[in-house]
Amino acid sequence: MDNIVKVNNISFEYITDEAMFKAIDDLSLEVKKGEFVAIIGHNGSGKSTLSKNLNAILMPGKGNILIDGMDTKDDDKLWDIRQTAGMVFQNPDNQIVATIVEEDVAFGPENLGIPSEEIRARVEESLKSVGMYELRDRQPHLLSGGQKQRVAIAGIIAMKPKCIIFDEATAMLDPSGRKEVMKTIKRLNKEEDITTLHITHFMEEAVEADRVIVMEKGKKILEGTPREVFANIELLKEIGLDVPYMTELSSELKKEGLDIDSDILSVDEMVIKLCQL
Repeated sequence: MDNIVKVNNISFEYITDEAMFKAIDDLSLEVKKGEFVAIIGHNGSGKSTLSKNLNAILMPGKGNILIDGMDTKDDDKLWDIRQTAGMVFQNPDNQIVATIVEEDVAFGPENLGIPSEEIRARVEESLKSVGMYELRDRQPHLLSGGQKQRVAIAGIIAMKPKCIIFDEATAMLDPSGRKEVMKTIKRLNKEEDITTLHITHFMEEAVEADRVIVMEKGKKILEGTPREVFANIELLKEIGLDVPYMTELSSELKKEGLDIDSDILSVDEMVIKLCQL
């Protein structure tokens, strides 16, 4: 598979009158087309700053980022980059601009100058893909948090991106809303082959990814499959991160002498292992 995202030794600093803070420190990573990558880290680790650099909202002070071969520092490629790598933010209210759901989803394609017939087809397809077509005539402020976030995702899908970056898109939702959005994210990745970068602080969401990257103080400190990464329980706790509940439980059970794997990730997996004992 080819890389759709290639980050080459980037650094980024926030500079104020009082101080300078290095949010990203000589970071390199690659994401392959069709891959689902979760990026985790506590507040201040640099993960949201990275997401804004990937979408060319911010520019690295050092190094460069290639999105489908396009350098984010190339002003002539800015709109192509943002069309290739769509972004869904933490608060859907900041991303919804129209008073009717289907009008909001049409906003992006209209700004791309796409013909009306094509826009209508894209709006219908996008709303159906996130399970919101039946609510297309609804006013966004009447929707739940999870429904609003799915409308925001539909607005990005309507622009036909190859990659979507979710910047803590489930952070403001209740468990039911998070479940709705995660189901949508996984379906888009697996069924429509949209490359997915999911920045989150919910470990149970990171378990769903093909690969997990852990950031700390602007650096990448761990990378691998969810099972490989979450096996490092002590290291993750040292930097202030939790591990999935089932992973912690399996580790404690093993310490108590139970013949069980210590890297179990999900409830279903735990049930199967316990039944086998």
